[in-house]
Amino acid sequence: MVANSHNPPSVKYRGRRLHINTIAAILLLCAVFVLSRTIDDEGLATNLGERNLAPSLHHPFGTDWLGRDMLVRTIKGLALSLRVGLIAGASSVGIAGILGLTASVTGKTINRIINWVTDLFLSVPHLVTLLLIAFVLGGGAKGIIIGVALTHWPSLSRVIRAEVLQIKGAPYVAFSRNFGRSSWWIATRHMVPHVLPQMFVGLILLIPHAILHEASITFLGMGLSPHEPAIGIILSESMRYLSSGLWWLAICPGICLLLLVRAFAKLGEDLKQWAILRPIGHQDE
Repeated sequence: MVANSHNPPSVKYRGRRLHINTIAAILLLCAVFVLSRTIDDEGLATNLGERNLAPSLHHPFGTDWLGRDMLVRTIKGLALSLRVGLIAGASSVGIAGILGLTASVTGKTINRIINWVTDLFLSVPHLVTLLLIAFVLGGGAKGIIIGVALTHWPSLSRVIRAEVLQIKGAPYVAFSRNFGRSSWWIATRHMVPHVLPQMFVGLILLIPHAILHEASITFLGMGLSPHEPAIGIILSESMRYLSSGLWWLAICPGICLLLLVRAFAKLGEDLKQWAILRPIGHQDE
């Protein structure tokens, strides 16, 4: 009785806090996308008369050594990183979903092969494999997207495979099999709907990894083109000017990158908490 009297307020408070955190994260992500579309590209043009200006009301993030507005460059770079992260994350989730389902509904031979490939990718650090793939493909957005997609799927694939194996033992799956339904029909009707939430949460959690790895590879000079306003390019170029006291060239874009990544990570954590709180809320009702 005591537990029941205290659970509902706690669940409601946590649910309200999750609402606020989720809305704040979504608003931040939407703000980056909207601002990147509405801000004029004039700030990206060279203006030697306003170079190396400290942050001010006219230039909140200051200007760089070519007089370019750092706020405009940062927002454009965040939007570019966001697009790359979304495409790479979605591709990786697609690979994880296909291999996770295939390993669970096919024979033992294919299952062993997929498990061996998964263990192989898990045994090598992401960044090392990503560097090799980006180097082989010549860098650029294509190299980063393919590299992230091919290196970030194993962990999620394991989760999906475990979920599908659990569903295979459910009574309704046995009923469908006894009625002569094919493995493909069972997979598309029974298994896919159950793993879609895991795939969606996995996508949200993979995007910040993809963004950080894109920035890391670009920072090392094997990612996006130097002509693009990428965050990795901005941070790499700013390293040469930090000793001159131009701290805003790295601090402001770096903080914005961390906020963007943290917003996605927080959104993924909130989605997992929603999955936990919903059954508790139903029990209390």
